[in-house]
Amino acid sequence: MTNPLVRKLEGLTPLGDKDRQVLGSLPMTTVTRRAGDMLIDEEEQPSQVHLLIEGWAFRHKALPDGRRQIVGYLIPGDLCDIHVFVLKRMDHALSLLSDATIGLIEADTMIGLIDEHPRIARALTWSTLVDEATLREWLVNIGRRDPYARVAHLLCEMWLRMRAVGLAADRRLDLPLTQTELGDTVGLTPVTVNRVLQRLRREQLITLSDRVLTILDAPGLMQASDFNADYLHRDQNLGSRR
Repeated sequence: MTNPLVRKLEGLTPLGDKDRQVLGSLPMTTVTRRAGDMLIDEEEQPSQVHLLIEGWAFRHKALPDGRRQIVGYLIPGDLCDIHVFVLKRMDHALSLLSDATIGLIEADTMIGLIDEHPRIARALTWSTLVDEATLREWLVNIGRRDPYARVAHLLCEMWLRMRAVGLAADRRLDLPLTQTELGDTVGLTPVTVNRVLQRLRREQLITLSDRVLTILDAPGLMQASDFNADYLHRDQNLGSRR
Protein backbone atom coordinates (compact mmCIF):
# COMPACT_ATOMS: atom_id res chain seq x y z
CA MET A 1 0.00 0.00 0.00
CA THR A 2 1.17 3.51 -0.78
CA ASN A 3 2.63 5.43 2.15
CA PRO A 4 -0.46 7.17 3.66
CA LEU A 5 1.38 10.49 4.07
CA VAL A 6 2.43 10.42 0.41
CA ARG A 7 -1.07 9.54 -0.69
CA LYS A 8 -2.60 12.30 1.41
CA LEU A 9 -0.21 15.00 0.17
CA GLU A 10 -0.51 13.90 -3.46
CA GLY A 11 -4.23 14.52 -3.16
CA LEU A 12 -3.35 18.18 -2.68
CA THR A 13 -0.44 18.73 -5.07
CA PRO A 14 1.63 16.59 -7.47
CA LEU A 15 4.82 15.22 -5.94
CA GLY A 16 7.91 14.17 -7.85
CA ASP A 17 9.74 10.87 -7.47
CA LYS A 18 12.34 12.54 -5.26
CA ASP A 19 9.62 13.97 -3.00
CA ARG A 20 8.05 10.53 -2.60
CA GLN A 21 11.45 9.03 -1.84
CA VAL A 22 12.18 11.69 0.78
CA LEU A 23 8.82 11.16 2.49
CA GLY A 24 9.20 7.39 2.33
CA SER A 25 12.58 7.54 4.08
CA LEU A 26 11.77 10.35 6.50
CA PRO A 27 13.81 9.82 9.69
CA MET A 28 11.52 9.04 12.60
CA THR A 29 11.19 6.88 15.65
CA THR A 30 8.32 4.42 15.26
CA VAL A 31 6.35 3.48 18.36
CA THR A 32 3.18 1.52 19.07
CA ARG A 33 0.56 2.66 21.55
CA ARG A 34 -2.69 1.23 22.89
CA ALA A 35 -6.22 2.53 22.49
CA GLY A 36 -6.96 5.11 25.17
CA ASP A 37 -3.36 6.26 25.53
CA MET A 38 -2.78 10.01 25.63
CA LEU A 39 -0.07 11.06 23.18
CA ILE A 40 0.12 14.72 24.17
CA ASP A 41 -1.58 16.31 27.15
CA GLU A 42 -2.99 19.80 27.19
CA GLU A 43 -0.37 22.37 28.28
CA GLU A 44 2.55 20.09 27.34
CA GLN A 45 5.33 21.52 25.20
CA PRO A 46 5.98 18.86 22.54
CA SER A 47 9.36 18.64 20.83
CA GLN A 48 8.32 16.18 18.12
CA VAL A 49 5.72 16.00 15.38
CA HIS A 50 3.48 12.92 15.51
CA LEU A 51 2.71 11.13 12.24
CA LEU A 52 -0.13 8.64 12.49
CA ILE A 53 0.89 5.57 10.48
CA GLU A 54 -1.83 3.15 11.59
CA GLY A 55 -4.91 3.64 13.75
CA TRP A 56 -7.05 6.59 14.81
CA ALA A 57 -6.37 9.49 17.16
CA PHE A 58 -8.41 12.48 18.26
CA ARG A 59 -7.92 16.02 19.48
CA HIS A 60 -9.97 17.02 22.51
CA LYS A 61 -10.53 19.78 25.04
CA ALA A 62 -11.65 19.13 28.60
CA LEU A 63 -13.89 21.33 30.74
CA PRO A 64 -13.37 21.69 34.52
CA ASP A 65 -16.39 19.47 35.22
CA GLY A 66 -14.92 16.61 33.20
CA ARG A 67 -16.94 17.04 30.04
CA ARG A 68 -14.99 17.12 26.82
CA GLN A 69 -15.32 18.26 23.23
CA ILE A 70 -13.65 16.29 20.46
CA VAL A 71 -12.31 18.85 17.98
CA GLY A 72 -10.63 16.69 15.35
CA TYR A 73 -9.78 13.18 14.19
CA LEU A 74 -6.43 11.97 12.89
CA ILE A 75 -6.28 8.98 10.54
CA PRO A 76 -3.28 7.34 8.81
CA GLY A 77 -1.23 9.94 6.96
CA ASP A 78 -2.17 12.78 9.29
CA LEU A 79 0.42 14.86 11.11
CA CYS A 80 -0.28 16.46 14.45
CA ASP A 81 0.44 20.11 13.68
CA ILE A 82 3.56 20.43 11.55
CA HIS A 83 4.71 23.45 13.57
CA VAL A 84 3.68 22.07 16.97
CA PHE A 85 7.22 22.35 18.35
CA VAL A 86 7.13 26.16 18.19
CA LEU A 87 4.21 26.32 20.62
CA LYS A 88 4.91 27.23 24.22
CA ARG A 89 2.30 24.66 25.23
CA MET A 90 -0.49 22.62 23.70
CA ASP A 91 -3.97 24.14 23.82
CA HIS A 92 -5.61 20.71 23.45
CA ALA A 93 -4.82 17.05 24.11
CA LEU A 94 -4.21 14.23 21.63
CA SER A 95 -5.32 10.68 22.46
CA LEU A 96 -5.81 7.36 20.69
CA LEU A 97 -9.12 5.82 19.73
CA SER A 98 -7.49 2.56 18.65
CA ASP A 99 -4.21 0.74 18.89
CA ALA A 100 -1.84 2.73 16.71
CA THR A 101 1.58 3.01 15.13
CA ILE A 102 3.06 6.49 15.36
CA GLY A 103 6.12 8.07 13.81
CA LEU A 104 7.88 10.65 16.00
CA ILE A 105 9.68 13.24 13.86
CA GLU A 106 12.23 15.55 15.43
CA ALA A 107 11.82 19.29 15.04
CA ASP A 108 15.08 19.69 13.10
CA THR A 109 14.00 16.98 10.65
CA MET A 110 10.69 18.72 10.05
CA ILE A 111 12.34 22.11 9.58
CA GLY A 112 14.80 20.62 7.09
CA LEU A 113 12.00 18.92 5.18
CA ILE A 114 10.13 22.19 4.81
CA ASP A 115 13.24 24.25 3.96
CA GLU A 116 14.73 21.86 1.41
CA HIS A 117 11.68 20.48 -0.43
CA PRO A 118 9.35 23.24 -1.64
CA ARG A 119 6.69 20.97 -3.12
CA ILE A 120 6.43 19.03 0.12
CA ALA A 121 6.35 22.30 2.06
CA ARG A 122 3.53 23.56 -0.16
CA ALA A 123 1.57 20.34 0.29
CA LEU A 124 2.00 20.51 4.07
CA THR A 125 0.80 24.11 4.09
CA TRP A 126 -2.25 23.22 2.05
CA SER A 127 -2.89 20.25 4.35
CA THR A 128 -2.96 22.68 7.28
CA LEU A 129 -5.41 24.91 5.38
CA VAL A 130 -7.68 21.91 4.79
CA ASP A 131 -7.53 21.13 8.53
CA GLU A 132 -8.67 24.70 9.22
CA ALA A 133 -11.48 24.42 6.66
CA THR A 134 -12.57 21.17 8.30
CA LEU A 135 -12.70 22.82 11.72
CA ARG A 136 -14.88 25.60 10.29
CA GLU A 137 -17.22 22.97 8.83
CA TRP A 138 -17.42 21.27 12.23
CA LEU A 139 -18.44 24.59 13.81
CA VAL A 140 -21.26 24.91 11.28
CA ASN A 141 -22.22 21.29 11.88
CA ILE A 142 -22.59 21.74 15.63
CA GLY A 143 -24.08 25.22 15.46
CA ARG A 144 -26.61 24.98 12.65
CA ARG A 145 -27.45 21.39 11.67
CA ASP A 146 -30.01 19.22 13.43
CA PRO A 147 -28.88 16.01 15.19
CA TYR A 148 -29.70 13.75 12.21
CA ALA A 149 -27.70 15.90 9.79
CA ARG A 150 -24.80 16.33 12.24
CA VAL A 151 -24.14 12.60 12.52
CA ALA A 152 -24.71 11.94 8.82
CA HIS A 153 -22.32 14.76 7.90
CA LEU A 154 -19.56 13.41 10.14
CA LEU A 155 -19.93 9.90 8.69
CA CYS A 156 -19.68 11.29 5.15
CA GLU A 157 -16.53 13.19 6.04
CA MET A 158 -14.76 10.28 7.67
CA TRP A 159 -15.65 7.96 4.79
CA LEU A 160 -14.19 10.38 2.23
CA ARG A 161 -11.08 11.02 4.30
CA MET A 162 -10.43 7.31 4.77
CA ARG A 163 -11.07 6.67 1.07
CA ALA A 164 -8.52 9.35 0.17
CA VAL A 165 -5.75 7.33 1.86
CA GLY A 166 -6.95 3.98 0.52
CA LEU A 167 -8.63 2.73 3.71
CA ALA A 168 -12.30 2.60 2.71
CA ALA A 169 -12.62 -0.13 0.09
CA ASP A 170 -16.15 -0.93 -1.12
CA ARG A 171 -17.53 1.87 1.05
CA ARG A 172 -16.45 0.01 4.19
CA LEU A 173 -14.18 1.49 6.82
CA ASP A 174 -13.13 0.91 10.39
CA LEU A 175 -14.89 3.42 12.62
CA PRO A 176 -13.52 2.94 16.17
CA LEU A 177 -15.98 5.39 17.73
CA THR A 178 -18.42 4.72 20.53
CA GLN A 179 -21.72 6.54 20.68
CA THR A 180 -20.31 8.60 23.55
CA GLU A 181 -17.38 9.69 21.37
CA LEU A 182 -19.69 10.51 18.48
CA GLY A 183 -21.75 12.58 20.90
CA ASP A 184 -18.66 14.39 22.20
CA THR A 185 -17.86 15.26 18.58
CA VAL A 186 -21.22 16.61 17.44
CA GLY A 187 -22.55 17.94 20.75
CA LEU A 188 -25.22 15.28 21.37
CA THR A 189 -26.02 12.79 24.12
CA PRO A 190 -25.29 9.10 23.49
CA VAL A 191 -29.06 8.47 23.56
CA THR A 192 -29.64 10.96 20.74
CA VAL A 193 -26.73 9.54 18.75
CA ASN A 194 -28.24 6.06 19.11
CA ARG A 195 -31.58 7.28 17.78
CA VAL A 196 -29.93 8.92 14.80
CA LEU A 197 -27.92 5.80 13.97
CA GLN A 198 -31.05 3.67 14.19
CA ARG A 199 -32.80 6.03 11.77
CA LEU A 200 -29.88 5.93 9.34
CA ARG A 201 -30.04 2.13 9.46
CA ARG A 202 -33.82 2.06 8.94
CA GLU A 203 -33.46 4.31 5.92
CA GLN A 204 -30.83 1.88 4.58
CA LEU A 205 -28.17 4.56 4.33
CA ILE A 206 -25.58 2.77 6.49
CA THR A 207 -24.79 -0.30 8.49
CA LEU A 208 -22.60 -0.04 11.59
CA SER A 209 -21.55 -3.23 13.32
CA ASP A 210 -18.46 -4.17 15.35
CA ARG A 211 -17.03 -0.72 14.64
CA VAL A 212 -17.17 -1.24 10.88
CA LEU A 213 -19.18 1.36 8.95
CA THR A 214 -20.61 0.50 5.54
CA ILE A 215 -22.07 3.26 3.38
CA LEU A 216 -25.04 1.66 1.61
CA ASP A 217 -26.31 4.79 -0.13
CA ALA A 218 -23.66 7.50 -0.46
CA PRO A 219 -25.84 10.02 -2.38
CA GLY A 220 -28.63 9.51 0.13
CA LEU A 221 -26.32 10.02 3.11
CA MET A 222 -24.91 13.19 1.56
CA GLN A 223 -28.40 14.49 0.85
CA ALA A 224 -29.44 13.75 4.43
CA SER A 225 -26.75 16.12 5.72
CA ASP A 226 -26.57 18.56 2.80
CA PHE A 227 -22.96 17.42 2.49
CA ASN A 228 -20.63 19.33 0.17
CA ALA A 229 -17.11 17.91 0.05
CA ASP A 230 -15.46 21.05 -1.32
CA TYR A 231 -13.93 21.90 2.07
CA LEU A 232 -11.87 18.68 1.95
CA HIS A 233 -10.29 19.63 -1.38
CA ARG A 234 -9.70 15.99 -2.23
CA ASP A 235 -11.00 15.82 -5.79
CA GLN A 236 -9.72 19.15 -7.03
CA ASN A 237 -5.95 18.80 -6.62
CA LEU A 238 -4.83 22.22 -5.41
CA GLY A 239 -1.53 21.93 -7.23
CA SER A 240 -3.32 21.76 -10.58
CA ARG A 241 -4.38 25.38 -10.15
CA ARG A 242 -0.86 26.62 -10.56
